[in-house]
Amino acid sequence: MAGREIPRPWRPLALAFLVVVALYAGMVLTRTFTPKLGLDLRGGTSVILTPRVAEGSGTVTRRALDQAVEIIRQRVNGLGVAESEVATEGNNIVISVPGAGQGEVVNLVGQTAQLRFRQVLQEAGPQPTTAPPAGSKAGGNGSVQQRFAQLDCRRPENRRGGGFDVPAPIAACNRDGTAKYVLGKAEVLGTSVRSAAANPTQNGVGWQVNLSFDGEGTKLFGALTQRVVGLPPPQNEVAIVLDGVVVSAPRIDEPILGGQAQITGRFTQKEAEDLASVLKYGALPLAFDRSEARSISPTLGSDQLRAGLLAGAIGMGLVVLYSILYYRGLALVAVLSLAASALVTWATVVLLGHTIGFTLTLAGIAGLIVAIGITADSFVVYFERLRDEVREGRTLRTAVERGWVRARRTVLSADFVSFLAAAVLYVLSVGSVRGFAFTLGLTTVVDVFIVFAVTKPVMTLLARTTFFGRGHRWSGLDPVRLGATRPLVATVGGARARAAREV
Repeated sequence: MAGREIPRPWRPLALAFLVVVALYAGMVLTRTFTPKLGLDLRGGTSVILTPRVAEGSGTVTRRALDQAVEIIRQRVNGLGVAESEVATEGNNIVISVPGAGQGEVVNLVGQTAQLRFRQVLQEAGPQPTTAPPAGSKAGGNGSVQQRFAQLDCRRPENRRGGGFDVPAPIAACNRDGTAKYVLGKAEVLGTSVRSAAANPTQNGVGWQVNLSFDGEGTKLFGALTQRVVGLPPPQNEVAIVLDGVVVSAPRIDEPILGGQAQITGRFTQKEAEDLASVLKYGALPLAFDRSEARSISPTLGSDQLRAGLLAGAIGMGLVVLYSILYYRGLALVAVLSLAASALVTWATVVLLGHTIGFTLTLAGIAGLIVAIGITADSFVVYFERLRDEVREGRTLRTAVERGWVRARRTVLSADFVSFLAAAVLYVLSVGSVRGFAFTLGLTTVVDVFIVFAVTKPVMTLLARTTFFGRGHRWSGLDPVRLGATRPLVATVGGARARAAREV
């Protein structure tokens, strides 16, 4: 073809081969050969949280419940748990997490996470006393003094938290059960926390959570630390209280006016990261009781998985059968394209499950089945353009290139629309619908790669063979059957100049 670059089909085919090898080498190196399955396919944990209203605060409002759902959903996403579901049932919140051993995730996302900063008024050992200590400076709150005297922090249930942490003075245990406190009223709330991050301590031993406050929080925290500086112990300490449990009670040696604070308490890395994740996404507006916890059996999921795979196999078989009956020899290109698409898609889904925690649900399988139609649509568009060129009497080598120039615009436009629809659906939807949108978008990208790296190069190579180049009646490119305006000119054996003249 004069003035045009000679096609080099081996280059894109080599690229496709290297991509497939790299993907499956990654599977071997990570020892991961099957995708992670979602809640509906492999079972998991489902927990129902029932809101608990503080005394005198009225009923549970829809606004507070919706806010709690959104915060819990953000926490789940922040922990990297894919394909989980957070929804409401009446006044309850249902959290469903795929896979076994996810109970700790459910516990974490359901924490009320009511963070409050309070002045320490009194401190004692963990054991209960028979009467309030003499000379108490806890204020005139007799009920707090009574609870402080009776509180036994050696008992795990008294340092588990989760109770309604009221803003008024309280008696509370620390996390490890070595001390108990009388704490003043809450002066800075967790809603004033702007960011939270887990970092190693300065001496490199253990972990801490670094907090930064918003403008109002900076002002309030600065005033609190200014007031307690210089007071006798333990009143010069500020307790960091999470869900009614003292996480840390550092001594304030100088006012903290810059809006930065640290939560220390001999955290492990995981404990610090979990706490930072909870605080980062805000405090829940409600406290919750776990009213029901159940494991979801994977038995039904296994049946659904088999049904989904069977549907995919039937769809693939029908596409191949249609290609053979209608396109005859061109069905070889269709089968190679479908096989390459299946290899790349499978490996990608497996590796995404290992790297980013993507889980495959039944809705995701539906997206993969739809992808068969997307791939079939691409090579059908190309084949029809190719046959149109042959009908006009052009040689197959010329038809392959001219038909490709026209077909690729249509293929790219159709795939762009599919990808855009998948992206919008992924952003606007929740739960398993996002799995469908994700696999649909993924397979659309794979389709573009396969069409450019496999379908077109293979067609270019086949055009150089006698069977296809001379338009054998079983090739699918028989000019007589297609009704060509003039006979197909053979291009086998170096008739490049003749093909160029026809262009």
